[in-house]
Amino acid sequence: MSQDSPNSPENLVPESSLKWYEGITRYQWLVLVVASLGWVFDIFEGQIFVASMNDAMPHLLGVSQDHELVAKWNNYALASFLLGGAFGGILFGMLSDRIGRSKTMIITILFYSVFTWITSFSQAPWHMVALRFLVAMGVGGEWAVASAMVAEVMPKRSRSWMSSVFHATSVFGTLMAVAVTALISGGTDADPEGWRIGFRVGIVPALLVIVIRFGMKEPEQWTRAKEREKEDQTQATGSIRELFSSENSRNTLVGFLLATIGLVTFWGSHIYGKDALNSRAKAAAWKAEEVNLKIPDGLEGKELENAKKELREAKEAAEKKHAGAITRTRMLCMALNTIGGGIGLVLFGWISNHLGRRLTFAVYHAVALVVALIMFLYMIPQNAPYEVMCVFLPIFGFFTLGMHAGYAVYFPELFATRLRGTGTGFCFNAGRFGSAAAMFIAATLSWQRNQTALYLAFLFALGIIVPLMAKETRDEDLPD
Repeated sequence: MSQDSPNSPENLVPESSLKWYEGITRYQWLVLVVASLGWVFDIFEGQIFVASMNDAMPHLLGVSQDHELVAKWNNYALASFLLGGAFGGILFGMLSDRIGRSKTMIITILFYSVFTWITSFSQAPWHMVALRFLVAMGVGGEWAVASAMVAEVMPKRSRSWMSSVFHATSVFGTLMAVAVTALISGGTDADPEGWRIGFRVGIVPALLVIVIRFGMKEPEQWTRAKEREKEDQTQATGSIRELFSSENSRNTLVGFLLATIGLVTFWGSHIYGKDALNSRAKAAAWKAEEVNLKIPDGLEGKELENAKKELREAKEAAEKKHAGAITRTRMLCMALNTIGGGIGLVLFGWISNHLGRRLTFAVYHAVALVVALIMFLYMIPQNAPYEVMCVFLPIFGFFTLGMHAGYAVYFPELFATRLRGTGTGFCFNAGRFGSAAAMFIAATLSWQRNQTALYLAFLFALGIIVPLMAKETRDEDLPD
């Protein structure tokens, strides 16, 4: 039974008396589950690299984890992923308006799952960088299609909640990446090629294609849009040019800026929070092995270089011996950060129903700026107490990640059905161009991760201003 059927539960009972989860048909739940699973694996494919890059890239380069080439190539890989997501999101968003949501979702899932699996066979750093681009094309496209489909299938009273829940399921993708990485790394006997297993798991979401192919149909709004296109050429679907018309240009600009701020700060700042206790864990390993961290005074030239080399080798030996403890600490950070972020994502829809979309975005960005500066200027540099850090990490995750659910809630509300996939895909994924530029700059200037995190966190301040330009869509029907 479709959501628009006169006999559906939400039409038999007054809309105002139903809670957001009541009167939802079995098919609507199916759409949410399938779209969310696609997004979960979507995030897994992206985060499995983040979770394993400190093992994978040193192995491909043949150097230690602390070697400067590791940070540089990791930044190149992250930038490549962001560029691929931008191209794929825009391309597949347009395609979903033209050939349909479910058909395009099948293509995007196959794209990211197959290329993630191929990544497991990488033999050189540039292989990883190139394949990250292809994986990201499917990742960016899947979100654009799924977010549009969830918005179109759900009733108005449920739309913001369902869209928030859809986007919040991303945390399960991150936690899956954490769990897989924890299983395949750590310990003195860790397989140096164990990181490849995580990428091989990436083929699993290809199974979703079967469910989509035989269990899902195109939303009625999209079907009506295609019928109007046949009768009126001015109602063409999937036109990127129309995003910049007088009717849509402001919405496009606002969406692009919000996504750019969110994605730059995610890859530049939010992710660094996942390593908040990493330096402490390494320092504990050095202390346990009685590594002398002080280089004797008066050394010059070759003697100084040899002393630095000996210190580096001593640190590496200690870290290898305590690799299990270091990995567990890193996984704990990622889990705490991700759980807090997940709560922030789920609650965005509820908060925006009370405060409005614009004010909710502004509040999230304002608090994110404050907690990011506390984290990067005090908590990490000053080695804040372990217990305090464990409490603060979920708060950090809540505000630095939570506004991302707003993209799934807000972007589909800005565009008519015939442009919804194109508009949401462009806004969310064109923001990756700015993120890629930031990562390339960080790599070129050889910024360390703490520098990148601090410098880019100031973009949260811009996120307080951009919503002032935005259109308020709370309580409005989805544009047809």
